[in-house]
Amino acid sequence: MKFRLAILGRPNVGKSTLFNRLCGSREAIVDSAPGVTRDRRFGNASLGDLRFEVIDTAGFEKTPEGKTESAMQKQTHLAISDADAVLLVVDARAGITPIDHHFAELLQKVSIPVLLVANKCEGKIGIAGLYEGFELGFGEPIGISAEHGEGLADLYKIIQPLISLKKETAEEPNDCVDKEDNSPLQMAIVGRPNVGKSTLLNKLLQEERVITGPEPGVTRDAISVDWNWQGERIKLFDTAGLRRRSRVKEKIEQLSGADTFRAIKFAHVAVIVLDGTVMAERQDLTIAEHIVDEGRAIIIAVNKWDLVNDRVMALNKLTDRLERSLPQVRRVPIVTMSALTGGGIDRLMLAVKNAFGIWTIRLPTGPLNRWLHDIIDQHPPPLSKGRRLRLRYITQVKARPPTFAVFASRPSEFPESYRRYLINSLRETFGLDGVPIRLNLRGGKNPYVKES
Repeated sequence: MKFRLAILGRPNVGKSTLFNRLCGSREAIVDSAPGVTRDRRFGNASLGDLRFEVIDTAGFEKTPEGKTESAMQKQTHLAISDADAVLLVVDARAGITPIDHHFAELLQKVSIPVLLVANKCEGKIGIAGLYEGFELGFGEPIGISAEHGEGLADLYKIIQPLISLKKETAEEPNDCVDKEDNSPLQMAIVGRPNVGKSTLLNKLLQEERVITGPEPGVTRDAISVDWNWQGERIKLFDTAGLRRRSRVKEKIEQLSGADTFRAIKFAHVAVIVLDGTVMAERQDLTIAEHIVDEGRAIIIAVNKWDLVNDRVMALNKLTDRLERSLPQVRRVPIVTMSALTGGGIDRLMLAVKNAFGIWTIRLPTGPLNRWLHDIIDQHPPPLSKGRRLRLRYITQVKARPPTFAVFASRPSEFPESYRRYLINSLRETFGLDGVPIRLNLRGGKNPYVKES
């Protein structure tokens, strides 16, 4: 078990900036507006030769104003209970505030070490705030600048003994589990705002892992969680809802959307959650097209199915619209479910596992070429400039998604309609439902043409 460090503090002191600095990437959304972070976010951090896990948390408010703020504070308390040590961050430029004092009083009661860090110490303007940190009762504060990477050597000195102590008191398990052949299935939960994505994640994990609410836009960061389902290692991504670009005005929503697209890019299977009372809208199909362009396996999860009255008509309407509007991926698996009650969850996960198997499939060359010969007999390639186009050979060049190379005469002259016909026949013959198929036509070298 890795050493786990929770980063806590009031809003807008630079917790997410420090989180990104320790993780070496822009994993958490950062903005000058307070309250951007809402859910706990876990990341793998490195500091010199130290390797540990960090938890980014929501800014701590003395008196939460609403249901979302109360849930954010609950997530912060859960982060403390999960951690081996707490990194309390204060703003050296603003000095110590009453909220910092209130937070410090709460942390005096915890049984794990509390390390005090004064952020924004670049230049001389933060010196006064740095020395004010002594009054919180956690010893000498460490002055850093998370944005510029200053003071990390001093941070190393206070974290290193804690990690060494944990290694001495507990056996460290083998960390070599992230090999390519044993990497977890990565599953992204995507969709429009307020369709039940976070509720689905919480139901899968059987805990209140992320904040949910009736208002749209509660989730901002793409939260990743490691999970185990029936012995299968799965990395889940809960993402922010995606609205049409013309409706996105605020900078934070733009950053959330970019975070969602990044989660899709790294996923193996993307589950599009639909509101069963509304069914597929244009934006749902736009999201699906983006997933197909990224080459990811796709599942349609129709949520709130218990609220749908005419279920047969609703399913027929959805299937017909997918066939017409998403011809690149035929027979997309559709799973009806209720994230609130848990109905259909097992069927959803079986569909995800099956889609992942299709997405990673490798087809032998022999059956592929027998299929190609049958296709040529049934529906030969068309004529071009009075001469018959020819298909010679096919092989699968890669998986994830299934990608094929067909060697042909004059490949640039093949019409797109015939290429689509080949893809659809491949899908039907070999059962490649719900995944994009890449088919590239390649030309062979003509031995009778001399090179210039």
